[in-house]
Amino acid sequence: MGLINNVRDKLRSFLRIEPPQQSTITIQQNLDYYANAAKNRIWYRGNSYELSQLYNQLDVSPTIFWKASCTKGMEIRKIHTGLPKLIVDTLSNIIINDFNGVDFINSDTQKEIWDNTYKANKGDKLLHKCIKDMLVVGDGAFKITFDESIDEVYPIIEFYPGENVEYTRVRGRITEVIFVTEYIDNKEKYTLKEHYGYGYIKYRLYRENGDEIPPNSIEQTKWIDGKGVAFDESIMLAVPCIFGDSEQYKGRGGNIFDGKTDDFDALDEAWSQWMDALRAARSKSYIPECLLPRNPDTGMIIKPNAFDNRYISTNNDMSETGCNKITLDQPNIPHESYLQTYITALDLCLQGIISPSTLGIDVKKMDNAEAQREKEKTTLYTRGNLVQLVEEFMPELVKAVICGYQIWHELDIIPPTVAINFGEYANPSFEAVVETVTKAKQGGIMSTESCVEELYGDSK
Repeated sequence: MGLINNVRDKLRSFLRIEPPQQSTITIQQNLDYYANAAKNRIWYRGNSYELSQLYNQLDVSPTIFWKASCTKGMEIRKIHTGLPKLIVDTLSNIIINDFNGVDFINSDTQKEIWDNTYKANKGDKLLHKCIKDMLVVGDGAFKITFDESIDEVYPIIEFYPGENVEYTRVRGRITEVIFVTEYIDNKEKYTLKEHYGYGYIKYRLYRENGDEIPPNSIEQTKWIDGKGVAFDESIMLAVPCIFGDSEQYKGRGGNIFDGKTDDFDALDEAWSQWMDALRAARSKSYIPECLLPRNPDTGMIIKPNAFDNRYISTNNDMSETGCNKITLDQPNIPHESYLQTYITALDLCLQGIISPSTLGIDVKKMDNAEAQREKEKTTLYTRGNLVQLVEEFMPELVKAVICGYQIWHELDIIPPTVAINFGEYANPSFEAVVETVTKAKQGGIMSTESCVEELYGDSK
């Protein structure tokens, strides 16, 4: 045993392993939350001129398509496909079309208040804007206000996108929503911050240099009472709406553009390159000078027209065996290669967000119902996340509206109990569902209540 211990000690002294040294990795973030939101807004707007201006001002790689500059004399037309706007509008339309309203439990009075408020504020358009802004920016918030000059009875619902909203959190929970509005008065810039918390509304007005001044100091905010507003501490007249969690900006929502802008850039490059190839590959007519079209009255050569009479003039063939003839040159365009590149770039843009068939793109020509439903699965996942989000903030919005109405009219505060209804999307045909449910009922594995729920869902 002594020999073994001696050998072990010798090995320990010979084999020395040093622990790894601590290293620091520094990553410089390119844009803050507000600049990233502005970038996503430009992508959603879909204007190629604005995209070029945006990327010329961003500190990004010069190899990006919208950043790259063309060599003089080799300019190409940069074309934007408009896919980001199409994705956002389609998803928001799906949610709005499937939204079946709000059901109140044992309160017809509260239902009447909500229905009249929703109608007066054009609720469908407001909800449509909310969903679009969350998809583009990541979050936002509803604000409940009262203005007798606009509506003496019902509250006013406004939606502020994430660029105009800040949050105060305590242990991860939102305790205050701050609405930020900028005003210009006498050519000076002011920022109004409205603090909406549980049981209070406070106002803060700042100059451009950051100095705080009384909130009613300018014309646009003279209606503000410097003391603010106080009410029941269980009520907050603001409803935050946050779509997922952002990996880059802590405490803010995620959007569908993060991680996809490079794919959108590649799709625009593929399409622009294809169109540039088509333009460069136009047929060219080579006409000897003696065969050029001439004016029958004057005998002068008719100048070519870029639209309907393009040609290239050549010298006459004066050789002994020469033959003057018109030559038409038509270059070959590799359409299949360009098409495959375009489809691949399109797939990368849509992966994880929406199915091609939802946008009317049928790349595999499968027409049967089962295949169509399979192609809609990605859309169903995204729609499910959005529906869950609406089901979370809509009851809070209804509560804020009803309780705000009760506070404004000095009534007893009774929070409502509601249920949010959504229809079905891309569901199998009713006949197929009936056949499946009938077999399950006959097999004794479904109750009557389950059968009715499966057949009609939220539709009844």
